[in-house]
Amino acid sequence: MNVLNNPFRIAALIGSLFAGVVPVSQAAAAPAKPTIILVHGAFADSSSWDGVSARLEKAGYTVIGAANHLRSVKSDAASVASVVKSVSGSVILVGHSYGGSVISEAAEGAGNVKGLVYVAAFAPEAGETAAGLSGKFPGGTLGAALSKPVPLGNGSNDLYIEQAKFHDQFAADVPADKARLMAVGQRPITDAALNEASTAPAWKTIPSWFVYGAADKNIPPAVQDFMAKRAKAKDIVVVKGASHVVMVSHPDVVAKLIEDAARSIK
Repeated sequence: MNVLNNPFRIAALIGSLFAGVVPVSQAAAAPAKPTIILVHGAFADSSSWDGVSARLEKAGYTVIGAANHLRSVKSDAASVASVVKSVSGSVILVGHSYGGSVISEAAEGAGNVKGLVYVAAFAPEAGETAAGLSGKFPGGTLGAALSKPVPLGNGSNDLYIEQAKFHDQFAADVPADKARLMAVGQRPITDAALNEASTAPAWKTIPSWFVYGAADKNIPPAVQDFMAKRAKAKDIVVVKGASHVVMVSHPDVVAKLIEDAARSIK
């Protein structure tokens, strides 16, 4: 008998082919990857994360480059906290330089922030300032590289790095042509922001990871080592010869550490 002419045999054949197949609606869904929120620091902007963002997106992560206005720790943290609240799932919050002070404050009380990654960044204790921490150990030369302050008319000033000194001070391991463009497009920070005391060190309750360059001239490596160990960081990566913009010169290393943090979420 030809099977194709027997509807009962056809039904049995189809049933055997699909036996044990679980409908998509019943299949166990893979855990959603956390959203990565990147917060730039002083004298930079979100484009400083381009190399890191490209790698994270290729690995399947949703990435947001949050605007950091560089006006004050409190107001900048409130802005980033709003971005965090807009994300429904888990978040890994990443900060560079002064952005570390911002994420420390923004993550406090945010239940969906599951990890903090400090990239050549400040991780202040309550009452500490970025300016104070940068001078805690020798090695920082930022003060001598700043240009004349730009008064804002409210008692505060905008600070820039002199363009001629930018490459050596901020991005020594970045090609000169790229560093020149970074100098032109740098975002200023107020002196008030650098001297504003932090109030909420989220690294005390949220797991943290640190990466920085051994040749950082903005935040001395000894300061970063101190902060990382104080925070009981899950991992501390020191990149030999890297400048303050380790995420620009070594995006692969920084992206890997962020992925390590993201994979640690239970």
